[in-house]
Amino acid sequence: MTDNKKVLKFIEDTKALCNPDKVVWIDGSEEQLNSLRALAVKENILIKLNEEKLPGCYLHRTCVNDVARVEGRTFICSKVKEDSSPINNWMETGEALKMLNGLFKNVYSGRTMYVIPYSMGAIGSKFSKIGIELTDSVYVVLNMAIMTRVGQKVLDALADGDFIKGLHSYADLDEEKRYICQFPEENLIMSINSNYGGNVLLGKKCFALRIASYLGKTEGWMAEHMLILGIENPKGEIKYVAAAFPSACGKTNLAMIIPPEIYKKKGYKCWCVGDDIAWIRVGKDGRLWAVNPENGFFGVAPGTNMKSNPNALLSTKKNTIFTNVALNTDDNTVWWEGLTKEVPEHLIDWKGNKYVAGRVDENGKPIKAAHPNSRFTAPTVNCPCLSDQFEAQDGVPLSAIIFGGRRAKTAPLVYQSKDWNNGVFVGSIMASETTAAATGAVGVVRRDPMAMRPFVGYNMGDYFAHWIEMGDKIANKPKIFNVNWFRTDKDGNFIWPGFGENLRVIEWILDRCENKVDAVETPIGFVPKAEDINIEGLDGITKDTVKELLSVDKESWTEETKGIEQFYKEIGDRVPKELYAELEELKKKLK
Repeated sequence: MTDNKKVLKFIEDTKALCNPDKVVWIDGSEEQLNSLRALAVKENILIKLNEEKLPGCYLHRTCVNDVARVEGRTFICSKVKEDSSPINNWMETGEALKMLNGLFKNVYSGRTMYVIPYSMGAIGSKFSKIGIELTDSVYVVLNMAIMTRVGQKVLDALADGDFIKGLHSYADLDEEKRYICQFPEENLIMSINSNYGGNVLLGKKCFALRIASYLGKTEGWMAEHMLILGIENPKGEIKYVAAAFPSACGKTNLAMIIPPEIYKKKGYKCWCVGDDIAWIRVGKDGRLWAVNPENGFFGVAPGTNMKSNPNALLSTKKNTIFTNVALNTDDNTVWWEGLTKEVPEHLIDWKGNKYVAGRVDENGKPIKAAHPNSRFTAPTVNCPCLSDQFEAQDGVPLSAIIFGGRRAKTAPLVYQSKDWNNGVFVGSIMASETTAAATGAVGVVRRDPMAMRPFVGYNMGDYFAHWIEMGDKIANKPKIFNVNWFRTDKDGNFIWPGFGENLRVIEWILDRCENKVDAVETPIGFVPKAEDINIEGLDGITKDTVKELLSVDKESWTEETKGIEQFYKEIGDRVPKELYAELEELKKKLK
């Protein structure tokens, strides 16, 4: 498959350490993948679903102790602690390797070692990076074949070049010995005792964000937790935005947004380039250009339906692997909470037990048929609104960068930063509510700068500094905005309708990028004039409602500055002086 000496040494070293019974190279052929799917069904790793209704689709159930990313067991390993901490969990490189090598010793005994050559980004693009993941999990192989470009073509493109090494074993699924370790200085990822996607599909968060963010810092580009969206106006012009949202803040919904009816009639169209990760570089024209390095969607199933996100649901209709959803035994399809109003009569829940509607657990909470963090792994090519620039070698040019979070009161519906450094400040102070995508408490507000808190592969203060340094390299900078779809009224109800209606806000953002509309300066940045947000055809939303959504409460923001200051202190002395200057300026304007 390859003559690359570094690849062959990695495999020989791993064989000596992990002692597999046999080695299988993944060549990317449909013939090989079909044989592995058949093997997975035979070994009860996958359940084949209804071929007529869900062609090429399968259901998988994880171990009940292995259902989400485990931030507490995820480490950035470096030689010097300050280069990784304080936001990340840290282990010293030598100690981590010694511990992990002990856990990996003979772990493949009696098992097959699969060699997965994969490309993050279009094969052969100068944007792209190549990885080799070694794993004992057929589930990982079949998911990586959806999420990335795999096989011989990748090795051909690699030739004798460098790659990111990835070593995974589900081992015993022992949560006390579960480790997801990134070694940015070594171009290495090691993951053991998990078989959940976010911990074991090493091309995803591990490579595409944690390792790639470090590569971006050292090579002068950016790896960001961002969707990429194209908006086509009635003239046929397409403008692109990248947007960062923490989990459960509408990221996938925005990535696959469907224009409201009045926009459709005018001729607006929206095109998805990516729903989760953007690799961003400065182009020859001085603009920022972004690619989606992935080849699939790893989406949260609950709540996805034909009303909330039809394009996401339609993307799952073929060649998809569903994880920890319920099985509808009436027609051998899948179901999850929010898919339909009616609960099917005969369900097997995500744990493999018969589901009885209405049951509650010992705390009185409803027992769900699907796990709240159940997933689908769907090929990008399935997406009805996939951009024709998805495989573009140079990516797409960005007009705007958008940050967002879930705040009930503080942040207005939308505001624009004053300049690049102020935009970095806006991204650095993002806060939102935690969700089931990460284990731990749900509903707690926490700081999540640029939606990268769990994903920066090095010191967060250095990450902020890299953003500021990038500003010096970009001749034609995109404008930076913050949005908040989740502002609530006194009864706790969301005021803004969200979903497709968010295009009304994006329209204002793009108009600002082209200097077509004015704005009102506030202490935090520029907010729209209420009349410039199009509310035509929106029930229950008046100009006064919009004014309320755009209001900036000085008292709330004064309180907010205390939290920002505390967070910067937590990060430590590597927070750039430019951000402290922005904070002081905000305090002054609030007075």
